Amino acid sequence: MGFLQSLARGLAVMVALGSARGGVTLADCAKVTGLPRATVRRAVQALERLGYAAARGTRFTLLPRVLELGYAHLSGLTFREIVQPHLADLAARVDESASVAVLSGDDVLYVARVQTVSLMSVNITVGTRFPAYATSMGRVLLAEQPDERLAAIEPRRLATRTVTSRDELRALVRRAAADGYALVDQELEEGVRSIAVPIKDRTGSTVAAVNVATHAGRAGNDALVRDVLPALRETAAKMAADLAYTGAVAAE
Repeated sequence: MGFLQSLARGLAVMVALGSARGGVTLADCAKVTGLPRATVRRAVQALERLGYAAARGTRFTLLPRVLELGYAHLSGLTFREIVQPHLADLAARVDESASVAVLSGDDVLYVARVQTVSLMSVNITVGTRFPAYATSMGRVLLAEQPDERLAAIEPRRLATRTVTSRDELRALVRRAAADGYALVDQELEEGVRSIAVPIKDRTGSTVAAVNVATHAGRAGNDALVRDVLPALRETAAKMAADLAYTGAVAAE
């Protein structure tokens, strides 16, 4: 596949023009991009003729027309369309199934999923619901809820290890808030472990959660924290950045 060097240089110059309020000089642009000043001048002249840049004295700045370059498409993407590519990358990276869910009442509602292997007795798809109290994503999503909301939840036994004490559940949710992640070990179904982190909006509020689930025989709790948690946090940060840029919101 060919590489268009002139296009790459033009894009580098465009990025440089938008790197400082009030624009940049040709000399500054050349320094930032590492390109010869003559090359920068030709790129800036082309951007001016196309209506993407303008001179302000000795400085050059970008014009609003640059928003045409993909912004209309990106701003029309749904929440699922934005998180799905990152979710696929995460699943491939850790070789485990991964999901994104939102809080819907007292349940988690799956809004995106990449399945590498079937772990549970039920088929998890977009739209699947589980009780939030027994899931890693649920505990992350409940972490910002007040004690009164947590007290209203009536946990019941779903598996041998399910936490059914309200006090213990509240303590685990508060721990998830402090740690920035939740790990649930075979509480939703025997043999299934999962770890989740929050996805934040631009104000820092949790709008969704992303998790990785594995069979208990494949990875222990320590391994999930050591090997999977960093990838989860990186993925959540990328999702949050794209969501902030496009303004897409999660919906029940």
